[in-house]
Amino acid sequence: MTKKLYLPFLMAMVVALMTSCSKKMGELSSDYFTVTPQVLEAVGGKVPATINGKFPEKYFNKKAVVEVTPVLKWNGGEAKGQSAVFQGEKVEGNDQTISYKMGGSYTMKTSFDYVPEMAKSELYLEFKATVGKKTVNIPAVKVADGVISTSEMLEQTLGSANPANGDDAFQRIIKEKHDANIMFLIQQANVRASELKTAKEFGKEVKNIDEAENKKISNIEISAYASPDGGVGLNTTLAENRQDNTAKIINRDLKRAKINAAVDTKYTAQDWEGFQELVSKSNIQDKELILRVLSMYQDPEQREQEIKNISSVYKTLADEILPQLRRSRLTLNYEIIGKSDEEIAKLADSDAKQLNIEELLYATTLTKDVAKQEAIFTKATQIYPNDFRAYNNLGKLAYQAGDLNKAESYFKKALSIKDAPEANMNLGLIALTKGDRTTAESYMSKASGSKELNEALGNLYVAQGQYERAVNSFGDTKTNSAALAQILAKDYNKAKSTLAGVEKPDAYTDYLKAVLGARTNNTSMVTSSLKNAIAKEPALAKKAASDLEFAKYFTDTDFMNIIK
Repeated sequence: MTKKLYLPFLMAMVVALMTSCSKKMGELSSDYFTVTPQVLEAVGGKVPATINGKFPEKYFNKKAVVEVTPVLKWNGGEAKGQSAVFQGEKVEGNDQTISYKMGGSYTMKTSFDYVPEMAKSELYLEFKATVGKKTVNIPAVKVADGVISTSEMLEQTLGSANPANGDDAFQRIIKEKHDANIMFLIQQANVRASELKTAKEFGKEVKNIDEAENKKISNIEISAYASPDGGVGLNTTLAENRQDNTAKIINRDLKRAKINAAVDTKYTAQDWEGFQELVSKSNIQDKELILRVLSMYQDPEQREQEIKNISSVYKTLADEILPQLRRSRLTLNYEIIGKSDEEIAKLADSDAKQLNIEELLYATTLTKDVAKQEAIFTKATQIYPNDFRAYNNLGKLAYQAGDLNKAESYFKKALSIKDAPEANMNLGLIALTKGDRTTAESYMSKASGSKELNEALGNLYVAQGQYERAVNSFGDTKTNSAALAQILAKDYNKAKSTLAGVEKPDAYTDYLKAVLGARTNNTSMVTSSLKNAIAKEPALAKKAASDLEFAKYFTDTDFMNIIK
């Protein structure tokens, strides 16, 4: 009788124990979980989260296996993160073991590819649990809200980015010069009859420049020299006399031609600099030895003596190098004066073929009329089809007008003509607007030398989630993207200054001001800026209604009236 009663009693106790264990593997409170950040945020196209969880004491069945999966849910969809598996003390496996008596803590890192619908979503942990072969139900636990998607506004703020310009190289005044040399015999300063021909030809050039309508003489320089052989005293007298004799001839010719030009004179007693230059360019024997002597000794007489001691080459120096240093160099400095702004603007409209490419590109800077700029750039592509700049700048106009397909076509045409940094940078911006960060980075790596590159890289760094780096790259740029980077990097004072300085503020400028107001607890800034933004772009009302940047205003009457 005792045995009959004992077996059913034992079985009842086992069932009770199993039931008890099953209950312990039931629902988990959200108090056992913390998520960083508390409100999820999109960063570089991802939604990252760090989940710290805890299984409480006497909860985890020794034979249990529990798979934990983060799931971000929104109306109509969900995204699953990387799962983690945990096991009880009596399970043979390689997963983290959780003590039944003590419980256990764990950390999970997960990330979701951002989609716009996530702006209004919730993060859950889902559990798949078994004890032996039995499935145990553990209800999902909500652990966070999400997602702040301010970083994803880059797609809109890129509209205010500054594409790289193909600058003109127009110079209204171009400085030019014409040189000639009058040569002298050794230890002589008189201008020989053979050299008067050189002076005469130089005078003709001076007369031609003086008579040209678009040229103006600045001055004439006479620089007389003596070779470094013969001693300082002798060479000083020689060089000075060569200067004076040359100046007399030049001044005489100017007077006869009735040309009023300043003549500036100077002389160099021993032309060691010219000597070194000629030796360096020569193929004479022991050239390196001669140059070493020049570097070792500064005293002119010692230099001369040491060089004469190199007897093997001194005759070559005397025959080939030194005669070239006995001279007076004549330099005519003059300016070529270009067309006036009025002439360039008129010709760009009426007869563009009369302008060179630099003048034609410069003509676009003389008007703020975008249609006229486009017309001039188009003429430039027709007259100078092998210059990339006009195509590039047509792309810039299209970009600024919001026609990205047209802009891309022009930028690619520019790049086909020349692998220019400006065209590469601009195609990088186009790739960013498409969300293609890899292609954008590739183009921008070839854009070194473009003066707008730092700003473009700032946009790229925002897309990559590198906000501090983006702020540094933007510098003092006043664009929506620069302000976005500063807000994301929590540099709110600089963001406020940047937004106030945007040259052509649009709806997104105002929206960013509203976000800045929310982050700095400035309610009036939130409402006034949001009102302006929605007035310019009504679709922003729907965005604001689910934007967690404004979560604390969702019950504010003024806020709700604005987004209706």
